[in-house]
Amino acid sequence: MKSTRILVAGIAVLATAGALAGCSAGPADSGDGGRIQLRVATFPPGADAAAYKAFADQEKQFEKKYPDIDIIGVEYEWKGPTFAVQLAGGSLPDVFTVPFTDTKTLLENGQLADVTDAMKKLGYEDQFNPVILDGVTGSDKKIYGFPRQAYAMGLHYNRDLFTAAGLDPDKPPTTWDEIRADAKIIAEKTGKAGYAQMAANNTGGWQLTAATVARGGRTQTDKEDGSATSSIDNDATKAALQFLHDVRWEDKSFGSKFNLDWGTINQEFAAGNLGMYTSGSDVYTALVRDFGMKPEQYGLAVVPVEGDDPGTLGGGDVAVISPKIDAAKKDAAVTWIDWYYMQKLMDKDAAVQDAKALADSDQAVGTPVLPVLSRELYEESLTWIEPYINVPRDQMTPFTDNIWDQTPVGEPKKKTQEVYALLDSVVQSVLTQQNADIDALLTKAQSDAQALLDQ
Repeated sequence: MKSTRILVAGIAVLATAGALAGCSAGPADSGDGGRIQLRVATFPPGADAAAYKAFADQEKQFEKKYPDIDIIGVEYEWKGPTFAVQLAGGSLPDVFTVPFTDTKTLLENGQLADVTDAMKKLGYEDQFNPVILDGVTGSDKKIYGFPRQAYAMGLHYNRDLFTAAGLDPDKPPTTWDEIRADAKIIAEKTGKAGYAQMAANNTGGWQLTAATVARGGRTQTDKEDGSATSSIDNDATKAALQFLHDVRWEDKSFGSKFNLDWGTINQEFAAGNLGMYTSGSDVYTALVRDFGMKPEQYGLAVVPVEGDDPGTLGGGDVAVISPKIDAAKKDAAVTWIDWYYMQKLMDKDAAVQDAKALADSDQAVGTPVLPVLSRELYEESLTWIEPYINVPRDQMTPFTDNIWDQTPVGEPKKKTQEVYALLDSVVQSVLTQQNADIDALLTKAQSDAQALLDQ
């Protein structure tokens, strides 16, 4: 059995740090002995060797069961501003993942393969949470992807910095006022940023939307005819921006980096330079695997909610197939997705096999997520893999004990990434201009967003 082959920059594919790496999708390639070569997304550039060892073990297991398919791992990281270019240029793997927010646009543009028949043949299309499955269902009622994981927004905090600042790491803040107060203490006592927030590559808009939802607001309102109205200019969004202004300018506890995105804020947090930030509840795996965070540093709590109609922004991603590949390779892609992503969610033997392979390679097992199937099945699956769970779930109980009490809210459905991109500049303006006019920024953002929605 061959060892796993990961295509990296300068060797087999064109890639740059922080950008997507991949290989052109085309007719089925002839691998060793006429096997179908299938290029599949693996990890972002920079993942540690243990992650690839775990993938190699899983690849061997798969190829033993399906000897006619030759798996080739491709480094991959989704980033909003570059994804469309990579997709149009055909430089993505045959199987890759996209956020829920991108699936509607992609399927409407004919850029995802129809997997309806495949999912029905596998017999589990009715097992998905219908809200989640809707995200990959087109207006033609066909299904264009396999929801593989979901998350709720969480408050991630550094237990070491809490302790150094004289705060109790077992009692993280439960209100936005407490977050601000603790952030100030951390900054004063440790010299590190007490709180920071993403602001670039569409993540500023993503996190501003999450902060809005947590305060009872919504940035977009759907209409019965399928159109949408921008509602960015609301009291909750204004409060979220005022919070950032106060942490940055009045308390001086935000730090000095105002253009962080998903990768760079994770890097800052893992390096011990940041006390708190908000992101998806599933980020622990990447923090340890890709950014070298020490598990004992990590804490996770729910995002505080307040206001009349608060919720917790949720999201996730979907395993999808390029529509450019031929039928044989598409069948191979479905086989890989079912084996690598889906079976471990619903089958005990597959779940245990996956957990053991990850644990044997010191990869995270048991990171908190939201179920794409049922809560009951998710909680049962945790009992299946309990011997292999190696994440510090006792340090995550402020999240796991409370998340089910919060109302999940999906991301805006229309022009999601485009609206997030224009909101990046709003967040950056507040963080870099002390006298930024929040009212004016929101008025313009709402107008610009509506223009996008009306296209």
